[in-house]
Amino acid sequence: MPEPKEEETLALASQGDKEAFGILYERYVERIFNYVYYRTGNVHDAEDLTARVFYRALHHIQNYTDRGVPFSAWLYRIAHNLVANWHRDRSRHQEIPLSDAPTLHYKGAAPETAVVQTQDQEALLRIIRHLPSERQHLLILKFVEHLSNAEIGQIMGRSEGAVKSLYHRTLLALRDELEGVDIVGD
Repeated sequence: MPEPKEEETLALASQGDKEAFGILYERYVERIFNYVYYRTGNVHDAEDLTARVFYRALHHIQNYTDRGVPFSAWLYRIAHNLVANWHRDRSRHQEIPLSDAPTLHYKGAAPETAVVQTQDQEALLRIIRHLPSERQHLLILKFVEHLSNAEIGQIMGRSEGAVKSLYHRTLLALRDELEGVDIVGD
């Protein structure tokens, strides 16, 4: 049996159909988790916040109205608000514990090459985490979720042109910061 279309699933879920909500959950949980993880840098907090996103969505889905914005944009806004509250509740920036850091495997590469690449990646993540929240949000949606500028604009409540402009300014700022820490090639 084919999976129902999103509009049908949303309609059923908004009427209290838990199975329909389960379909929406399965469709979006990984994307929302990735978004939250990149904003928090901690697997356990990302799992907790992702659960809260879907708990909140489940309890407020009857209030969701289609205004030409995808359902995923509504979920990302819930996630964005929860992450902002999470950061506000923590007065200091948390580093990723070594046990949570992604393991990179390079077949055939010398160990020192892997170390340098890992250090470069860590430096890049530190720089990104010091960007304003809006710019972090943009980079995650662009490079982790692979969304188009139009889709990002819907989620962030901006025009496509405003997203392109913010993206351009963000990349220039990143380049300047990266050159300052000598990651960008000599």
